[in-house]
Order: sequence, then structure tokens, then C-alpha cells
Amino acid sequence: MTASWQEYLHENRARFLNQFVDLLRIPSISTDPESKGEVRRAAEWTADRLRQAGIAAVQIMETGGHPVVYGEWLHAPGKPTLLVYGHFDVQPVDPVDLWTNPPFEPVMKDDAVYARGATDMKGNLLLPVIACEALLRTEGRLPVNVKFLFEGEEEIGSPSLAPFIARHREMLACDLVVSADGGNGSVSAPQVSVANRGLCGLQVNLRTARVDLHSGGGGMMPNAIHALVEILNAMRDAEGRILVDGFHDEVRPLTEAERAEIAAASAKYEAGRLAAGVKAFFGDPDFTPAERMLARPTLEINGIWGGFQGSGVKTVIPCEAHAKITCRLVPDQRPDVIRERVLAFIQKVAPAYADVSVEVLPGEADPYVIPGDNPGLLALERVLTEITGTAPERVRQGGTVPFMGMMKRALGVETITLGASQAGQRAHAPDEFFFISDFERVQSAYCRFLQEMGR
Repeated sequence: MTASWQEYLHENRARFLNQFVDLLRIPSISTDPESKGEVRRAAEWTADRLRQAGIAAVQIMETGGHPVVYGEWLHAPGKPTLLVYGHFDVQPVDPVDLWTNPPFEPVMKDDAVYARGATDMKGNLLLPVIACEALLRTEGRLPVNVKFLFEGEEEIGSPSLAPFIARHREMLACDLVVSADGGNGSVSAPQVSVANRGLCGLQVNLRTARVDLHSGGGGMMPNAIHALVEILNAMRDAEGRILVDGFHDEVRPLTEAERAEIAAASAKYEAGRLAAGVKAFFGDPDFTPAERMLARPTLEINGIWGGFQGSGVKTVIPCEAHAKITCRLVPDQRPDVIRERVLAFIQKVAPAYADVSVEVLPGEADPYVIPGDNPGLLALERVLTEITGTAPERVRQGGTVPFMGMMKRALGVETITLGASQAGQRAHAPDEFFFISDFERVQSAYCRFLQEMGR
């Protein structure tokens, strides 16, 4: 055996990086039906990698959609059981012409790997697997019991995961969930995530006639796009306040301590605004931009279409129009309740001449907040302090990881986040990337965290 896990990580760094690149080459786009086979190929790759690491009982398990990968190492009697969560699916690559290099042909440059899925989250997926391999190869055992659950539907909201958890409660039972989907800041500014927003979505379909009409009937015939815009515009005022009846009823008021905590982390958002080319922040002026993103719910139009989309002019009055809407949710809001309130508001404000129907979009998620005294959270803070020399800042996240709320509701367990992603790495955008130095640093953090939990 190699003398220490630290030496093992160093001696095998090139192999681990090559494996990362191999995984990135698989175009596992879960939203694309034509990529179904590639998502399964990513599942098979992940299962093989777990076996190589020394994890037992590895299996690819079917769901109502894309498969999940499960594995376990349960030979530490009397020690906690951790369930490591991640996903091997990725976002679509559009617009392709904005990529400097093909999205599934990884390029390494200036301490970074560029490819779709690099930061979200194929690099993070490998971190706990590599850590367990290093400990098993050098010490012959892990300091805690570990289970792995990697899914292939996170990028579409994990619609098959809740039923899977319900069917396999005993298999997934654990003392703590460790989500590899996220980040922990940088060496100079470490942080731990303590909250994520929830999610619900719907599609609005509106029709005003059986067929598109000649625009010569304008002034008399109703236009479906105008009707849809009228509905959508009624949902928020000019400053961004959400006007849906009852939308904020369960939202907890921010305490002064929470506002101070959020304010301390707000400087980075101004840098992000500038980097994205955004002229100015937008939203409810009663809250700061950081408060709006981290601790307030949202209602966003994600897509709208209808009428003629080709080049030139086609003089028609469209008979149908559609829009996709998603809402990010905060603690005490329930996806099903908010969805019903949005639906009721749409029906209330819809013009009498329009027929409106609503489809529920898959991927609902509960918001999640971890208790501040959770032992796993405190252990993670100790490890990050040891590694960086700085006590990590506690931060909220504006995004959603559905698995956190699912496990809390189904099994009553809490989730901490340990990953190497950082803001600004273009997740979901062209030229997505991941720092190689962070990829190597957080392998070590995982080893130390497992040891700390074992103590």
C-alpha cells in the first residue's frame, strides 16, 4: 500500500484528470430524447468507476425515466452512514456557435477544463469516488459507512427520483446526505451552503380561434399573443413585485441577522453582474439584490412562443400562444400550493375571449434549509477551516437541488454540500469550465471530511 492517501492522490492525479475528461466526452443531455442512450452510457461509466474505487453492490437501477446508479461500502460498524448524491446528466449545449470549442471535446487551458458538464457536475461527481478509492487503497477501509446515489435527471428537475426514494427507503437510509452538486467557495474565501430554493413550473397554453386569421381582421379579431402577454404582465408590477394572490403568504420575514448574513456575501453578485454584461439589477426594491436572489421567491417567464417565426413578414393574427413559467421557492412554500395559486391567478386575469389551459411541468422541489447546529455541517466547517486557514462563511443558494427536499421529507435526514464548483464557471452556458486545482484540492477535502465524520 502507498504510505498515505495524500501520496496516493498526488501519484494518481494524471489518471484522475484523464478519467474526468473521459466522462466529459459523453453527451448525457437528459432533456434530449435522442440522447437517452448517452445518458445510460454515462450511468454505465459511473457504475464502472465506483467498482474501480472498491465500492460494493454497485448497480444501475431503473426509474420511470433515466436510470440511477447505486453503490455502498458498509463495513464501519458503529459509525455514521453517509449518502453521497450527485448526477451525471448535463444541460443542452445551445447556442452551439457561442462555444469556443465543441462542447463535448474537452479542452484544458490555464488550470481549467472546458466542456459541457465540467462544473455541473461531472468534476464534482468524481471527487467523493476518488477520495474513497484513496482511503481504501491506503488504509484498507473507510472511516464511515458510505452509500452512493447518482441520478440522470437532475437537469430536468429529478421527476423520477421521489418515487424511487419511496420504493427504496431502507436501501437509502442514512444519517447524513452529502451532496456533491455545488461548491464550497475558494481557498481565500471558503463557504458552506445552508439553504437552497425550491421549484415549481407550468406551461400556459392559450387559444383564441381554431386557425390563424388574416391580419386584415385586426381591430376585430382577438390576438392570442396579445392575450398571453396581458396575462403574463399582470403577474408582476413594473418594479418586479409578484402580484399573484397569496404568493407570499408563507414566506418567512427575514431577521436582522439573516439580512446581515446575506449582506456580507453580496459583493460577489456585483462582480457577476458586470461579468454577464447586465446593465442593472432588477426586482422588488424593498429588498436588496442579494436578498431577492437568496431568500425571496421568484416568478420568471422562461420561454414564450406563438405566431409566425420565419424570416420576412406573414400577416396573420395568431390563434395560439404559449409560455413556460417557473417559480423559485423559499422555506415554508410548497410547490403544489404555489402552482395552484398561480393557476387561479391566470384564470382570474385571462381575457374572456381566450381559452386557457395549464400543463404542470416536471421537476417540482421543496426549498431546503439545514439547521445551523447540524453535526455534519459543523464537521464540514472544521475541515474547511483546517484546509484554508479561514473559517467558512455560511451562504444561501439561489438555485435548486431537488434531492435535498426529497430526502428531508421522505427520510428526515439533512444534507450538506461538498463540491468544487465556483460562481462564474458558466454552468448551463457556453464555454462551461472547472478549475483543475479545485478538482485536486477538494479530493483531499473529502478524505478529511470522511475522517472527521468517523471521529
